[in-house]
Amino acid sequence: MSQITLDAPKLFDLSGQVAFVTGAGSGIGQRIAMGLAQCGADVALLDRREDDGLAVTADFIARAGRSSISIAADVTSGAALHDAVARTVKDLGGLSLAVNAAGIATANPAEEMAESQFQTMMDINLKGVFLSCQAEAKVMLAQGRGAIVNIASMSGVIVNRGLSQCHYNASKAGVIHMSKSMAMEWVTRGVRVNTISPGYTATPMNTRPEMVHQTRLFEDGTPMGRMASVDEMVGPAVFLLSGAASYVTGVDLLVDGGFCCW
Repeated sequence: MSQITLDAPKLFDLSGQVAFVTGAGSGIGQRIAMGLAQCGADVALLDRREDDGLAVTADFIARAGRSSISIAADVTSGAALHDAVARTVKDLGGLSLAVNAAGIATANPAEEMAESQFQTMMDINLKGVFLSCQAEAKVMLAQGRGAIVNIASMSGVIVNRGLSQCHYNASKAGVIHMSKSMAMEWVTRGVRVNTISPGYTATPMNTRPEMVHQTRLFEDGTPMGRMASVDEMVGPAVFLLSGAASYVTGVDLLVDGGFCCW
């Protein structure tokens, strides 16, 4: 047994660490980036959005007393991701944590889906996570330390009733299994890889006025009777990145309000 002190353990303290977050300009990625700063990390923010999403995230992080850099880039470009990671190390002084949350969601019946729609989904949701992990891991493996969390979906575990999105479901199932595979490749080299699979979450995409009817169906099908807020993804991410999860790798953490129990 390791030496135990009487001081309160700081299991979830990320002070002194540098995080890299993709999809940091909106939704789950944005809120997790903010949450990492609240726990003491400096954060590199990456998104391809052209609105002020990254500026909003960066402003919050500054008010939380932490440092950030903002990078406009596309996760389908391996070169852009490697450049972004290199800039992170240079400007923030290192890289030890990463959350890959960039992704898209569309729907179309499988028999009508254009090849281009399927390919775009795979390029962003699956290849984008692979390229992000690859760029991040090159730094982490060299230093023998790091933790990566990839944002998947409960749609990678179940098939959503009433939604024609086989390409999305397949991409998220791929993220889960790819992350487990990476975790085992790097398990003896100091780098942990886990996934979070959110259930229906009240992101801007799911709370548009035209989504009211669909939102009610989401809520009715969830045992907790509501969608998650983006705030509820912060704790799981901090846990998996922190010292509290030092013996956790290759895990898919469902954060779904009990949905997959039914």
